Amino acid sequence: MSAARVALLHDRVEILDALYRFGLGQDRKDRELFASAFAADAELDFRPTAAKWGAQVPLMSGRDTIVTTILGMFAGRVDTTHQVTNPRVEIDGDIARLTALVEAQHLLSADHGVFALLKNFYEVELVRDGERWVIRQLRIDNAWFTGDPTAIFTA
Repeated sequence: MSAARVALLHDRVEILDALYRFGLGQDRKDRELFASAFAADAELDFRPTAAKWGAQVPLMSGRDTIVTTILGMFAGRVDTTHQVTNPRVEIDGDIARLTALVEAQHLLSADHGVFALLKNFYEVELVRDGERWVIRQLRIDNAWFTGDPTAIFTA
């Protein structure tokens, strides 16, 4: 296998790993792992999904804001699991685009009978950060959901 092919495969694995760090960091409430998924100037746009439930959430800008907001919203209140499927990757130099389907389960920690199950389309722009890749922009749009939005957003 050529060195160029090995480098391309390495990049693809690292690009997918950024999205895996995003999901598992939330699921484990691991601040360091979750933060490692993002560039310092990252943006997270959950507004398209929230709007489908009639919620209004701000565009989250900056790694520290994203980490503090998401983990603060779930810690001690919501148990989550994220599963990533159907990833597609395009690389152009030091910028990559990733699309994927992500199933996200949110269950109230105190009562797993209150839950929200979402299947979301993720559109991700990533940038090279040394040997790894990090998320610069993440837009989450909802394909379908079932359950109670209070399992994500406070009532």
